[in-house]
Amino acid sequence: MSNDTAPLTILWQDEDMVAVHKPAGWLVHRTGLDAHETRFVMQTLRDQLGRHVFPVHRLDKGTSGVLLMALHADAARALCAVFEQHQAHKRYIAMVRGWPLAAQTVDHALRPDDAPPDAPVQPACTTFRRLATLQLEVPVDRYPSTRVALVEAQPLTGRRHQIRRHLKHIAHPIIGDATHGKGAHNRWWAQELGQQRLWLHALSLHLVQPLSGQRLSLVSPIPSGADDALALNQDWAHLLRHHPWQVEHPIDPGA
Repeated sequence: MSNDTAPLTILWQDEDMVAVHKPAGWLVHRTGLDAHETRFVMQTLRDQLGRHVFPVHRLDKGTSGVLLMALHADAARALCAVFEQHQAHKRYIAMVRGWPLAAQTVDHALRPDDAPPDAPVQPACTTFRRLATLQLEVPVDRYPSTRVALVEAQPLTGRRHQIRRHLKHIAHPIIGDATHGKGAHNRWWAQELGQQRLWLHALSLHLVQPLSGQRLSLVSPIPSGADDALALNQDWAHLLRHHPWQVEHPIDPGA
């Protein structure tokens, strides 16, 4: 069954909210900017559950992973407040060009993508930790070999495209990022891996459910076992298993 027809995987559901795994390439909701797209999380989930759903945060079209929706208006207001007050803690995994520092915090203000050039910038801060490195003796661009790394990203603010833009700012753009990345690397890795996607994954989301007070850890895990054939995120599992990564900090599949 393809992603076009399969139901979305539900990671958590209670009477107020539902968390799903968003596949890479799906939009959260309809937009005129992608008029040809046919895969929308909100419409699919509405039909799947037989009830309205309300967005409370967003993931880019190319990003996979944990996406949270409210199931009624009161829950939507409460959950939006959680995100606005930075009480939802997000953890992402990205494959980036080059080898960044082992750990660093990028405190670099950003102007909204669609804002005029004279618009004020907004504070933006992301912490990064390098998880693994890989070097292949292939001259993708002007160097005799190509280097990539896996990094963990934790945004401390919630600006649009923040992780992608901060990684570009430190000269380690995400592989598959058509806007902020490097075309030669994107094309080579798309051919190497047999697919074209943004290699950014929303691994986990930790928050206190505002209406029940329950502490939640919502995870879209990257499988670690070779026999985990039916698990989510098989593209990430293939990437990790079939290349000679030098691992510094293993990815906890359950975050």
